[in-house]
Amino acid sequence: MRVLMFAAMMALAPLATAEQNPSAAYIQRAMTMLEDSTPEGFQVTWRSYPLFARQYEPQPAATRTLLVQGCEKRTHTLALVAKGSAPGISHFVVHAPARQAAADGHAATAPATEEAEILTPPPAPQPRINGAKVFGARPGHPLLYTIAATGRRPMTFSVANLPEGLRVAPETGRISGAVAERGTYRVMLRAENALGHAQRELRIVVGDQLLLTPLLGCNTWGGWGAKVTDANVRAAAKAMIDTGLVHHGWQYINIDDGWQGHRGGPYAAILPNDRFPDMKALCDDIHDLGLKAGIYSTPWTTSYAGFVGGSSDDPQGAWERPKAVRDGWRCGKHFFETNDARQWAAWGFDYAKYDWGVDEVAITRRMAEALAAGDRDIVLELSNSVPLDKAAEHTSLAHLSRTTGDLVDYWDRSRMPEGIRRWAVGIREVWLAHDAWAPHQRPGHWNHACNLRIGLLGGWRNQPLTPTHLTPNEQYTHISLWCLWGSPMIIGTPIERLDPFTLSMLSNDEVLEVNQDPMGIQGRRTKARGGEAVVKPLEDGSKAVGLFNPSDEPAKVSIEWSTLGLKGKCKVRDLWRQKDLGVHSTEFTAEVRPHGVVLVRVEDTASSPGAAADGN
Repeated sequence: MRVLMFAAMMALAPLATAEQNPSAAYIQRAMTMLEDSTPEGFQVTWRSYPLFARQYEPQPAATRTLLVQGCEKRTHTLALVAKGSAPGISHFVVHAPARQAAADGHAATAPATEEAEILTPPPAPQPRINGAKVFGARPGHPLLYTIAATGRRPMTFSVANLPEGLRVAPETGRISGAVAERGTYRVMLRAENALGHAQRELRIVVGDQLLLTPLLGCNTWGGWGAKVTDANVRAAAKAMIDTGLVHHGWQYINIDDGWQGHRGGPYAAILPNDRFPDMKALCDDIHDLGLKAGIYSTPWTTSYAGFVGGSSDDPQGAWERPKAVRDGWRCGKHFFETNDARQWAAWGFDYAKYDWGVDEVAITRRMAEALAAGDRDIVLELSNSVPLDKAAEHTSLAHLSRTTGDLVDYWDRSRMPEGIRRWAVGIREVWLAHDAWAPHQRPGHWNHACNLRIGLLGGWRNQPLTPTHLTPNEQYTHISLWCLWGSPMIIGTPIERLDPFTLSMLSNDEVLEVNQDPMGIQGRRTKARGGEAVVKPLEDGSKAVGLFNPSDEPAKVSIEWSTLGLKGKCKVRDLWRQKDLGVHSTEFTAEVRPHGVVLVRVEDTASSPGAAADGN
């Protein structure tokens, strides 16, 4: 029997007082609806977990119907939001009969039934400042940095020692303007509400380097594929605010393949198709929310999805869609990266994904130089995977580079449908390959392990959105690995449809802090008794350690302090649960679920003298 997480989010109309407390009645109604809608032979059970006290918009009825009908194909957990004096989430586990578990051909290797347990505690009502601790910009270029802070609203923001040319909006915490002089400017961020205040230093580095911490954002391909529209992008930007992800440091809203129309206009650049009526207005509106906008292209004559690319055999850039799209997956005689880069800057984009079978360094250099010549900071991603033997040259020119083939939402290739095994990779394949890229990672260039495969997926294959095939434990492993590696984290699902479980994984500030650590060191695999470990040194001298269990059975996994280069007693903190686990003398051992992780921060007690003795 296999259970995969699914969520249909519904909001009760008014918020209730403690005396009214509608939660029990709400859950009863929801259970009745689900039992009435569940296919014959399935069984419904449920349990409750605490949930963020946040507002969620109801999904359209058609969406809910589609999601419930999905139970006919696989097993799901359906989550419904109950609003009231004690917000909570109920996970309705729809169990498949034995005959149904084999429907997609994975019965032989599927892990045991799992419930989607939310580990992330709700954020405290007092202010906490999150996000990047260092930020890069070029001299004289427009700068936008939104102070990410959780806590009860209203909240006011201020910044001490801002350099000349910058200003902060007290109501939103958006720092904007431009700095003319090169240098490192240390400023003090402050967030304040009725319950207290928080302060944290930010280093603004004005020079040649951008993206000094890994990119946090979303991408349209996993949800909408080549059918993406202006409305889809605007919905994602709105959801980045409404879900509170912006308060945890998420900021990029990236358009993937499918926006392109034809070449023309004042720059002889690629112009949008009729699904994107006004690119500049779209970018302006995204910036008005304190967010950043991303665009997509390819140096080929035709993109993967069959749209006009960045080169042509015609000197004017004329293009016709080839009869076979693959025939256009080649570079033409004439390149137009300068034209396109100028147009992107004029529209106001902040990121560009350059997507092809990465090969010649000269092609990467041409685009990097075209972007750098503009009057706007645009970070450059190289995709698909960069060849490892040319990584040193490519990564010196780009800000993030894909390290493997296309990641799909499976643990490993053995669990994939046969049709995708020849080109796709699972979590385990990326995990085993990623260490080789560690020498090429640094602040300003990040080894990108591919977009996140959680939530609802399917747009890229032109199919209805269905839940990720990754189990809840595999999803925790997925996010933990990306954070330990310092990989850019680009959400591959429509964030306006995030379920509470997925949202909780993306909004754990102690976990995200590992990803955003300013040293930028990629965590590496390390020996661990009973399983595997990935260890990442952090700027404050502590170490982030992931204890992983890649097997199909529960395991005790241990890491010795000597393996970490530590001596004496060490304090251990569980980052997903945000809970201290005491002081341990020589090692730490954790019970780890199949395909799961226990993610901890380990620090010498000399740096935390108040810790109480406990453990081995």
